[in-house]
Amino acid sequence: MDGKGLVVVTGASTGIGKELARIAAAEGHELVICADEPLIEEAARQLRGSGARVRAVQADLATEAGVEALLDAIGAARVEVLCANAGRGLGHGFLDQDWEDVKQVIATNVTGTLHLIQQVGRAMRAQGGGRILVTGSIAGYIPGSFQATYNGTKAFIDSFCAALGNELKETGITVTCLMPGATETEFFRRAGMEDTAVGAAPKDDPHDVAKTGWEAMKAGDGQVVHGLMNKVQTTIANVTPAAMLAEQHRKTAEPGSAS
Repeated sequence: MDGKGLVVVTGASTGIGKELARIAAAEGHELVICADEPLIEEAARQLRGSGARVRAVQADLATEAGVEALLDAIGAARVEVLCANAGRGLGHGFLDQDWEDVKQVIATNVTGTLHLIQQVGRAMRAQGGGRILVTGSIAGYIPGSFQATYNGTKAFIDSFCAALGNELKETGITVTCLMPGATETEFFRRAGMEDTAVGAAPKDDPHDVAKTGWEAMKAGDGQVVHGLMNKVQTTIANVTPAAMLAEQHRKTAEPGSAS
């Protein structure tokens, strides 16, 4: 990375995505940032204040039209880094969730993410290289009672990234999956999980999480788990029966579990 190529960051209006954009700007990159809310313009204004060249795109990446709008904004520019960070959570029991909300989670976390990665990845292959950083989650290791759809999508993303990275190992493109745990972002409020134990508990700093992912991406690592306790949790999850993991998750994510 020469510090001059274009970096594209999705979900960049708040949280981990916004911090990834700040790190990229500090290293001298030009940016295209995207989110599905007007706050993306404020994020762009702040980045420009630090001297960065930034283009903001407000688009819903759960839709094909939203992905195409972002691709149009990128145009023929050479993308050095794609940070596919956009994601959406959803709390409460699956049978109690609105089906449109369920579809939005799947479309944002899986369908839209893969559509964008495929299109940008093809351009990277044609240009002879690039780096893709995808925000997965340690939730992908755990059957997520009262967060079943979200955890399921992250299990898909965690697996997909490892497979794609292997497919592209001779192309000059690296794929890194950042797997954070609970992070201090808008995630839990938007997912309707503020009354849960995990929603009320202390969380990791989004800048620290973003830095972990960014450094791993620069190193070409295939995956990285942020934080010692999260690393322990994923290690334990690999040898713990799924039913036990689901019961443990219930205690943290069930509505009303906040003490």
